[in-house]
Amino acid sequence: MGRDHGFHPVRITRIIQETPDTRTYVLDAPFPYRAGQFVTIKACGTLRSYSMSSSPETDAELMTTVKRVPGGLVSNWMHDHLAPGDIVETTLPAGVFCLREGEEAVTARELTAPVVAFCGGSGITPILSLAKSALAGTGRPVRVLSANRDAGAVIFASALGELAQRYPGRFEIRHHLDDWEGFVTADQVREFAGGDTDADFYLCGPAPFMELVENALLTHGVAPERIFVERFAQAADRPPPENTEQEPEESPDQDGTVTLVLSGKRHTLAQRSGETFLESARRAGLAPPFSCEAGNCATCIAQVTQGEAKMRVNNALDEDEVAEGWVLTCQGEPTTSHVTVVYED
Repeated sequence: MGRDHGFHPVRITRIIQETPDTRTYVLDAPFPYRAGQFVTIKACGTLRSYSMSSSPETDAELMTTVKRVPGGLVSNWMHDHLAPGDIVETTLPAGVFCLREGEEAVTARELTAPVVAFCGGSGITPILSLAKSALAGTGRPVRVLSANRDAGAVIFASALGELAQRYPGRFEIRHHLDDWEGFVTADQVREFAGGDTDADFYLCGPAPFMELVENALLTHGVAPERIFVERFAQAADRPPPENTEQEPEESPDQDGTVTLVLSGKRHTLAQRSGETFLESARRAGLAPPFSCEAGNCATCIAQVTQGEAKMRVNNALDEDEVAEGWVLTCQGEPTTSHVTVVYED
């Protein structure tokens, strides 16, 4: 199979102001995708991943929704500078925060089980995509608890209300407003889950929110494999350091070396046990591309040209690509005493 994990120029056709600090970018991008996936955007010398709010089952256009983050390099640039007609560079859609279907479902029951989602703030973005697809493409009931600081911060309020009207009895949206009710509690999570412990649970939002929800569901008797969590680990908002040649360093942890080739420059350093290639690159003061750090998006792809490596997780590369030596550097570790890894230019 051909490898296509690079960046593609995509035109913005429309921009929708969802809330004062949230915009949806409608993209002229005929990419195939699944509900719940994301694209990674290259801008300002760095990368950011943003989930789709559209659904392939209900929307003719691909849409990604971006909330302005105080101090956020890319989100602020997008809000302040992008207009309809502008071009952005994005990857193909990626990610595994998706509905179970076909071979992914162990039993027929899993194809009809309720979908129960908990989201905080802009975490509603992939949840809306999932909800639209589940409602339009299956007979599964869908329930969503959406937590926001106040009514003015609710993203997609109209779209969620329309779904409730279109699918009475199958779709429930509960808005939790922190200024009225305080933060979501574990008891409220368990109450919303109710007796549907065999549902598929989807979590997206701030890390403390997701940790609370996940722990509450586990103590409620939900099996870990029925909980799906979307997490993004973003690069720091700083320019990459100047690349300099690295001399091999002493390491008491493991014999051997790792050579990283980035932008045509070679950097060799001692292996450290349990360290991924991405972690080795950071230790050397390098700034290679990466996005999800979960083995889902292939933004960090590189090729092993000498030695061998293994990946902890691989949800992005097919068997032919792995056979050709391609590796997700956020998940790849050396398994021989010397490994050379070459990043794409």
